[in-house]
Amino acid sequence: MAPNGVNGAVYDDEDIDYSDIEAKYKVEYDEGLDNILIVDGVPVIDKSKLEKLLQKISKDFSRKGFPIKPENITVPWNDASSKSKGYIFMEFKNADDASRALLAMNGHAFDAKHTFRITRFTDFERYLNLDETYHEPPPGEYKPKEHLRAWLGDPQGRDQYATYRGDDVEIHWDGKPSQCEVAYSKPSWTDLYVSWSPMGTYFATLHRQGVRLWGGPSWEPVQRFAHPLVKLIDFSPNEQYLVTWSYDPIVVREGAEQGPQYFSPEDEGNNIAVWDIKTGNLLRTFPSVYPEGDDQKKQMQWPALKWSPDDKFVARVTPGQLISVYELPGMGLQGKKSIKIEGVVDFEWRPLGDKDREDEAKAAANPAKAKKPRENMLAYWMPEVQNQPARVSLMSFPGREILRQKNLFNVTECKLFWQNQGDFLCVKVDRHTKTKKSIFCNLEIFRVREKDFPVEIVELKDTVTDFSWEPKGERFALVSSSDPNLGNPGPGITIKTDVSFYQLDRTKGDFKLLKSLPGRTSNTVRWSPRGRHVVLATVGSSTKSELEFWDLDFTSDETRREGAPWGAGIQHLGTADHYALTDAEWDPSGRYLATSASAWRHTLENGYAIWDFRGQELEKHILDRFKQFLWRPRPPTLLTKEQQRQIRRNLKEYSRVFDEEDAAEESNVSAELIAHRKRLVDEWNAWRLRCQEELAEDRRKLGKKAEPAEDTTAQEEKEEIEVWVDEVIEQIEEEVLE
Repeated sequence: MAPNGVNGAVYDDEDIDYSDIEAKYKVEYDEGLDNILIVDGVPVIDKSKLEKLLQKISKDFSRKGFPIKPENITVPWNDASSKSKGYIFMEFKNADDASRALLAMNGHAFDAKHTFRITRFTDFERYLNLDETYHEPPPGEYKPKEHLRAWLGDPQGRDQYATYRGDDVEIHWDGKPSQCEVAYSKPSWTDLYVSWSPMGTYFATLHRQGVRLWGGPSWEPVQRFAHPLVKLIDFSPNEQYLVTWSYDPIVVREGAEQGPQYFSPEDEGNNIAVWDIKTGNLLRTFPSVYPEGDDQKKQMQWPALKWSPDDKFVARVTPGQLISVYELPGMGLQGKKSIKIEGVVDFEWRPLGDKDREDEAKAAANPAKAKKPRENMLAYWMPEVQNQPARVSLMSFPGREILRQKNLFNVTECKLFWQNQGDFLCVKVDRHTKTKKSIFCNLEIFRVREKDFPVEIVELKDTVTDFSWEPKGERFALVSSSDPNLGNPGPGITIKTDVSFYQLDRTKGDFKLLKSLPGRTSNTVRWSPRGRHVVLATVGSSTKSELEFWDLDFTSDETRREGAPWGAGIQHLGTADHYALTDAEWDPSGRYLATSASAWRHTLENGYAIWDFRGQELEKHILDRFKQFLWRPRPPTLLTKEQQRQIRRNLKEYSRVFDEEDAAEESNVSAELIAHRKRLVDEWNAWRLRCQEELAEDRRKLGKKAEPAEDTTAQEEKEEIEVWVDEVIEQIEEEVLE
C-alpha cells in the first residue's frame, strides 16, 4: 500500500476530527412554514375549472412582481360536494417573498365578487388558540398632532408666501412692516421646484426619489410618494389626490420594495401616477399621451389628467378618439367604457360655484324637499371631420347626456374658458378666412345657468392672445393684437396690443364693451381673487416691463344707481415698472400683488417685489439666483352668507379698530425714528465737545490762551418749519358733450 502521508508516514482519515469545519460551513435549511400563505376569498369551483383558476391566480401575482407556479398552489376540496373550499395555500421560495406578496396582494380584487384576504400559515394556529378574554389595554400617552391649517389662526390675519433662491427655500409672513418675518427656512429643501396644494394645506417639494409633502407649524413631513425623477405634479381640487409625471418611464428593478405605496412590474413603461394623499397609496398609472402627429415635436398637455370639482372623477383624453373618465377612489373606468368622440381635441370640467355648494348642502340636510343638485358637466370640442363642421358640446356626467351643442365653421383652433363659478363658458374660436391667409377671432359665450344654455357671440377682428374671466363676476378682459410681428416676435421687438373689458348687459342679454385701451404693450391680465381690481402686465419682455393697476368699480354705489354712462366706473389707479418680470400673482386677499423675475428665464435683476392694489411699491428685493415666488392659497371661507352680510354691515366698526392699529403702528415707527435721530445728535454733540477739549489742551501746551468752550445750548439757533397740507375734500369731474 502506498504511503499517504509525508516522509512515508501513514495517517488514518477516521482519526481526524472535522467537527469544527462541519459546524462552520454547515448549510442551514429553512424548515419553517413562514413561506406559506393562506389566501381566502377565492372562487368556489369544481375540478373542471381548476387549471384555469390556477393560471389566473398565478398571472395576478406575477403581474404584481411575485411569480409563482401553479404547482406551488394547493387547493383544498370538499369531498361531499366535489368543489373547492374557497381558500388556497401558496408556497413561495422564502419568507421575504411571502411577506412582500402579503403586503401587495391582501385586499386585491380578483374579480367583481371576490377579494383576496391573505394571512400567514404560521399565524393560523396563533389565531386559533387566541385567548378571547378581554384585557383592557393601558392608556397610551396622548401626542397631539399639528393642525395642517394652523396658519389661518394667525392673530394678525397675515398671509404666507414661499420663495426659492439658489438652494434655499423660505416661508415668509406678509403683513405690516413690523409683522413681516421669516416663518421657516431650510437649505436644499427641494431639487427642482416647490408647489402649494390648492387650499394651502400642503407644501410639496420635488426630489430625485419622488415627492414630499410638508405641513403644520413645524413643517414636518406629512407624506411621500416614490416616483423617481418626477418632473411635474398636480393636486386634485379638494387635495385628496396627487398626479405625478416623469419623462423617464417607470422601471421596477429586481428586489425593489413592493407594497401599495410602490410601483409593481405591471406599472413598467408608464409615466403618469395617481396617488391617494392621506394613505400614500398608488392608485393607478398611465402612459403619456401626445397630440396626434410626431411625439417628439408635440408637447404633452399638462395637466394630463383633469379632475372634476368634487374629486369624484378624473378624466384623460386620447386625442382624436375618446375621453376616458375614471371613478375615485377605485380608479376604475366609469361605466366600464370610455366616451367615444371622433376627432376630440380637448375638454374641461365645469367648476362648482357657491350656489352649487349651497344646493348640495340643502340636499344633504333635507333630501326629500331640497332640489336635486346638478350633475357634473364637461365641455369638449372637436374640429371639422370630413364633411362635419367643428363642434362644441356640453355633457352631463355621469348621466352622459348631451345638454347643448354648437356647430362652428372655418375653425383653426379652440380654447375653453370656464368662469370660476360655473356661470359662463367662453369658447375662444380662432377662425380663418376662406383663403386661409388670415385669422380672426370670435368668442362664443354659453350662459350655463339659464334655460337651453343660450349662446352670445362677440366678434373680434384681431387675434386674442390672452383671455380672463373676473372671479365671481360677469366681466372679462382680453388682450388682442393685429401686430404683424405677433407670429414671429424677434429679439428686441415689442408687440403692440389692445386691452378690452366686457360686461354682461342684463337688459339686453348680451356682452357689451365696457372700455378699450389701445396702443398697449401688455400681454397678461391678472384679476384680483375678489374681482373688481385688475393688473395689466408686460411679462417676458426684455424691453418693456410695465404694470397698470385698474379699478373697474371706482365710482360709488350711489353714482351707479343714478345711471352713469356704461363703463364710467373704470379708473386707472397707477402705473409701475418691474424690469424683466416673468411672473405676476395676487395674494389670496386681493390686497397685494407680487411680481418676480426668475433666474429660470433670465439672469437680469432677479428678485421679487410686492405692491398694493393701487400700484404703490411696498417692498422690493434684488436677489441673485432667485427662482420662484408663490403665495400660499387659502381654503374657502367657513362663514355663512348671513355672517358675511353681517360683517359688511358692520364694516365701519371693524375699520375703526384697524385704523387704530395702523395709527399705533405708525406712532411706534415714528417714536423709533425720533429716538434714533436723538441718539445720533447726542453722539455728534459728545464728539464735538471732546474735540473742543482736545483743542484746548493742545493750545495750553503751546502756551496759548485757551478759548472758552461755546455754550451750544445757549447759542443754539431755533429753526421753525411751516408745512402747508392741502387736503382734497371733494372732487367733481364734469364732462362737456359737444
